Amino acid sequence: GVLGGAAAALAAGIYVLWGPITGRKRRRRGLVPGLLNLGNTCFMNSLLQGLSSCPSFIRWLEEFTAQYRTEQEKSREHQYLSVTLLQLLRALSCQEVTEDDVLDASCLLEVLRMNRWQISSFEEQDAHELFHVLTSSLEDERDRQPRVTHLFDVHSLEQPEITQKQISCRTRGSLPPVSNHWKSQHPFHGRLTSNMVCKHCEHQSPVRFDTFDSLSLSIPAAVWGRPMTLDHCLHHFISSESVKDVVCDNCTKIQAEGILNGQSIENQRTTFVKQLKLGKLPQCLCIHLQRLSWSNQGTPLKRHEHVQFNEFLVMDIYKYRVPGPKSSQEQLSRKNSEETTPGTKDGRAGKPSDAEKPAGTKPLFMNGASSSSSSSSSFLMSPGTFPLAAFPECRAPLYLYRLMAVVVHHGDMHSGHFVTFRRAPGARGSQWLWISDESVRRASLHEVLAASAYLLFYERVHGRAQPQS
Repeated sequence: GVLGGAAAALAAGIYVLWGPITGRKRRRRGLVPGLLNLGNTCFMNSLLQGLSSCPSFIRWLEEFTAQYRTEQEKSREHQYLSVTLLQLLRALSCQEVTEDDVLDASCLLEVLRMNRWQISSFEEQDAHELFHVLTSSLEDERDRQPRVTHLFDVHSLEQPEITQKQISCRTRGSLPPVSNHWKSQHPFHGRLTSNMVCKHCEHQSPVRFDTFDSLSLSIPAAVWGRPMTLDHCLHHFISSESVKDVVCDNCTKIQAEGILNGQSIENQRTTFVKQLKLGKLPQCLCIHLQRLSWSNQGTPLKRHEHVQFNEFLVMDIYKYRVPGPKSSQEQLSRKNSEETTPGTKDGRAGKPSDAEKPAGTKPLFMNGASSSSSSSSSFLMSPGTFPLAAFPECRAPLYLYRLMAVVVHHGDMHSGHFVTFRRAPGARGSQWLWISDESVRRASLHEVLAASAYLLFYERVHGRAQPQS
């Protein structure tokens, strides 16, 4: 009885001094911190875990926030999204010294509210929408900074890249160069190309470029007996489509040349072939699988089918290349003769019509409380390694990506829960983790590849520079 009373008194003293032991437990070796659920904030927690597994993005944030390390800016650091985001991602990637097994990310919500984003921690949100909120807010923060060095910024003016000749007062001449980190986009920034060719006269319109932060891929209709793969979705995204009733300036010009006396003619409308390609591939590639569908009654439904993806992804066939000396007629005939299924040499497939495309980037899912195929990257199945022997020496992929994290949504269109599979940081990069808010455990690559992915985070690796064994 005496021993029992002493033990109880000791336990009570520990509770008073240090709080409950369960709340003070240290993080297990090899794991990363979890994130406190502040009330339906698993959408934010899952995205932060995914971003923290991308080293290139963290390095970019470190360069981006270097300007705020001056004495004048230290007092305002808490107002910058980039600084707050960097601190969280460094802690989640074990680059900050912290032994806590659960972190609080409420500071991110606060700085987003300061940037006029109305994100409530008690309302259901979407992880993909938050990703675009973060990237667009970082771009806004960059654009708010002065593009020309201030004359009283002695530290910047003394940098070697700004010479005395450049800062001298002249009526004509170049302005001081913009700092490198202002000119560079974040690692998720890429560009799409849109190519239009007239089917009647084979005239090609100028290539148009559009920016993207993530590739939002629709899931095409499944073929019985064939597994759905990520390559099917990518081919479906870049495949060609016919656009009718488009004014062709070249056809109009040809028609006008055949009419005498300079008589005016109506604009000639023809059918164009349109195709998307990736003009600039980013260092970090975020792929969003659209799982929104609609019933015959017009109600939203979630598509639960598994889309196969691999640890390594080759993007060479989706990259836009400037056409060579080959004639437009040969290019058009080749385009029309190729199959519209994944696995073709040039990576073309049937492009969905505008009616099949989902509208905008509206939130798809809300949070509440492998076999091989014939696709271009499906042979990259060996876990943790890239089989260079699969390519001839001169044909090794240039745009090779490695899987870093997978965000999964459990539930339906109206409620559910987000979890993340991610690589363990540091030397344990081949070890995978499963994270659900505060809960963190180890996972296998097989479990990761079997997940029903909603967001996929890939990071580019230099496959062509690796020597063949």
